[in-house]
Amino acid sequence: MAGTNDVSSEATIPPRPRGSEITVQSILAGMIVAGIMGVSYPYMVLKLGFGPNVSIVSAFFGFVILSVIARKSYDRWQNNIVQTAGTSAAQTAFMCIMLASFDMLRESKIVEFDLEPTPMQTFTWLSVAALLGTLLAVPLRKHFVVDENLPYPDGTAAAETLKVLDPPRDVGKDNIKWIQARRAAIVLGIGLVLSGALMLFREDAQIFKIIPEGWNPGDMTLGVAGASVVVAAMGVGFSYSLLSIGSGIIIGLRISFWMLVGGALGWIVAPYLLVQEGILPDHPTRTQVLYWIMWPAIAMVMAGGLTILAVRWRLLTEAFRAVGSAGTASNEFPLSLVIIGVLGLSAILCYLQELYFGIPVWMTLVMIVTSLPLMLVGLRALGETNWGPISSLSNLMQGLFAAIAPGNINANILANGTTGTIASTSEALMQDYRAGHLIGSTPRAMTYAQLMGAPIGAAALAWSYPLLVSTYGITGDNAQLAAPTARRAAGFAEVLSGGVDQLPATALIAAGIAIVLGIIFALMELNKGLRVFTPSPTALSIGALIPFAANAPILVGAIFAALWMLVSKRTAVVYMIPLASGFIAGEALVAILVPVILWVQTLG
Repeated sequence: MAGTNDVSSEATIPPRPRGSEITVQSILAGMIVAGIMGVSYPYMVLKLGFGPNVSIVSAFFGFVILSVIARKSYDRWQNNIVQTAGTSAAQTAFMCIMLASFDMLRESKIVEFDLEPTPMQTFTWLSVAALLGTLLAVPLRKHFVVDENLPYPDGTAAAETLKVLDPPRDVGKDNIKWIQARRAAIVLGIGLVLSGALMLFREDAQIFKIIPEGWNPGDMTLGVAGASVVVAAMGVGFSYSLLSIGSGIIIGLRISFWMLVGGALGWIVAPYLLVQEGILPDHPTRTQVLYWIMWPAIAMVMAGGLTILAVRWRLLTEAFRAVGSAGTASNEFPLSLVIIGVLGLSAILCYLQELYFGIPVWMTLVMIVTSLPLMLVGLRALGETNWGPISSLSNLMQGLFAAIAPGNINANILANGTTGTIASTSEALMQDYRAGHLIGSTPRAMTYAQLMGAPIGAAALAWSYPLLVSTYGITGDNAQLAAPTARRAAGFAEVLSGGVDQLPATALIAAGIAIVLGIIFALMELNKGLRVFTPSPTALSIGALIPFAANAPILVGAIFAALWMLVSKRTAVVYMIPLASGFIAGEALVAILVPVILWVQTLG
């Protein structure tokens, strides 16, 4: 089992009768929310470089829309369908980073690149890849959500939010559980307001700019004369983020601790040693360091994740059998439809990539096949740490295609885009499955909602991306959209244009060592007696890939949760998860609203 705080107020709720979640009002609201998420998400991703959780945001939009069109005749299960469709659309629209990387490569002075998909091509390509990722993830629900019981903090927070947003029923005021639920709703609301206000007043929101984005150590350097590292330039510090603190509350102390250790190794120890040994230049940039540490970090998370899957292969097999034995009356999405859909969508994707991008069929098949282990590892990493290493794992595919198709820049960047789309949609579905598991939703109905949301997100992106680029710019000196994730993918494609030999040899050696350590740590984790003292390979890896300043408040949240449990376990069990959910929801909601506020300010 995953190391969680086990304080969720999740009494297992019996599933609704099959079909009751899928109603005219939930479908209509789901389509509206999917459109809103699909249109708004690209600006956020291109502006911030990442996409914050939108499961909770979608649930709030669903609550508003269902309240208008259905009043009190809806319930949490219907709203879960709405938020699932919204999450699916947002995760599909997340692949705006691929369109941005195309634009950047067309402006490159290092490589020749001329791919410029039309909106219709973008829509069809991303729709097919996203639907494929959804279906590939369906049989994994039982393994990761039920058997492994991974926390998936955003999914857990979404479940709490759905409970709070449920319209009131005929429950007596003297009912203790109802009173507790109302108090938990108040606690969630307090957390939401505090987190949202902090985000709104932080400098990085660019609105009031009263509170600093976080603390950093200033000009402090590490190293010797002529070879030093400015610690702040590596992102070392402490982010003022209640979202991160809320994630730490749900993740738990062990994983949060090893994430911070991974952050220290990746952003303090590694840069110091790399500069001192002359592997990196004096005062390296964060991107230069990332290009090196990503290889051992990805190697460890891959080795650890695949080792656990190999040891627990029986659980994974049983998960597939459970879906395969599902009859027409089952709540599970049938494996027969998964197989038919995967085969059909794979064939269509092969055709489209050859037609649109000149990618041979065999290369697309390699992309699809290699996305499977990346998906398995990414789903475990997301479940344990609340961070999905999509972009880093996709960069790994660029390295692979630099070896099997050296000099083919189209194949290199498409390897990132195809595997990234499949992985991102699978991660969105697993978060939704976690939320549905906690409130008793039907997996079959949620899968339909995810399948509905994906093409809506692709259509929204295909329509909105050209408008964003023409308005704000993505390349050139006056570009307002930094798109750091896309810039990294494009830069990596430029670096690898000469083949896999361009990869740093020392990083590959470190990756080999990390593989061995990842296997050892994973095997030790399986022993209950050793687990508490064993480094988590997933946490170490994710901690090294994300900014150190984001790791620090996650650990603070975990420590706060542990202390609360020691002081008052009774109140912690009831109110801790609602408070953490509010912390996560507040910043996520404001992150959606900030681009709108900034746009309105430009009009004024």
